[in-house]
Amino acid sequence: MRARDPQKERAIRQKALDTIVHHGFDGLSMQKLAKAVGVSPATIYIYFESRDDLILSLYREETRKMAEATLEGFDPGASLAVGLRIQWRNRARYCLENPRAAHFLEQIRHSPFHAHAEPPKGRDFIEAMRAFCRGAIERGELVRVPVEVYWSVAFAPLYQLLKFHLHGHGLPGTPRFVLDEKLMDQTLDLVVRALTPPARAARARPAPKAHAAPRSATRLPKPPEKKVIS
Repeated sequence: MRARDPQKERAIRQKALDTIVHHGFDGLSMQKLAKAVGVSPATIYIYFESRDDLILSLYREETRKMAEATLEGFDPGASLAVGLRIQWRNRARYCLENPRAAHFLEQIRHSPFHAHAEPPKGRDFIEAMRAFCRGAIERGELVRVPVEVYWSVAFAPLYQLLKFHLHGHGLPGTPRFVLDEKLMDQTLDLVVRALTPPARAARARPAPKAHAAPRSATRLPKPPEKKVIS
């Protein structure tokens, strides 16, 4: 059996990732990959059983890296607002420093490979996230919802803003979009409010100063004039 060369394996992985990002999964073939790396097709099969095995191996590797980056400086016992802020910072930094890997993970999530992939994140990551959410629920900071709803509210806004930032523009017809810390904090504040149980959120809000409208009133109140919502 031929010896494994860590440098060759790394070169194969990097070129395969680049190919998928630029040409999609259909653009990756073992023959073309071997030629691009400068090795024989047989060499690739020393490290990977098949094309699918290579793709899933890349997925496991990149999700492991992202999980490790997400946990950097993260305390599962932190409050909801503090814990999410650290996770947002870590996830954003990883995506901005590794745009190809972030794009590849997005491609996997919208492909058949995602259904066949083994759970890629380590036990430490899963346990940390569970402990964080469980503590926030017990303290009354986090509304109890299915994990899919929690993830969609907690992190989907961040990933959409990162897409806008990496593409250099937002919605059609809008100027160049740049995600900075101020905008990230504003968005995260909205996310935390959305995840806060209604009773706790009501206690945190100041009491409205406006008088109640008469019961016979049916028209919606006019918006205040000369006021800009920022």
